[in-house]
Amino acid sequence: MRSQPLPQKHSARGFMLIEVLVSVLLFSVGVLALVGLQANMNQAQGASKVRTDAAYLANELTGLMWSDADHLGDYTDTACGAYKRCQAWKDKVAASLPGGAANVTVNTDREVTIQINWTPPDGTAHKYVSETTIQG
Repeated sequence: MRSQPLPQKHSARGFMLIEVLVSVLLFSVGVLALVGLQANMNQAQGASKVRTDAAYLANELTGLMWSDADHLGDYTDTACGAYKRCQAWKDKVAASLPGGAANVTVNTDREVTIQINWTPPDGTAHKYVSETTIQG
């Protein structure tokens, strides 16, 4: 009795090629996801830097005002242009922040409100507000 050879299955041909193509597709999707994540992280880092700069600038003006408590009225929006220290600080705000501008108010109780506004390239308006009382 002779055994007859089993018929070979031809349906398995090219299966390895399909596995390779699927793995390349999955790898490509993973790489694209990482590129998107990196772009979002860069955008968040830029926004964080601008917020930090705004806080630093507000604290810098508070320090200037503490060291120059006799001239608090010169730091308000109406008198700032004529007072060199205040105008230099406002110029620094405009140069440091995208679309940066500042409003400073001082009331009769020596309470100071510093509001810094900026607009990043995406067009959304942001602001940082600092309030303090200057004793002098």
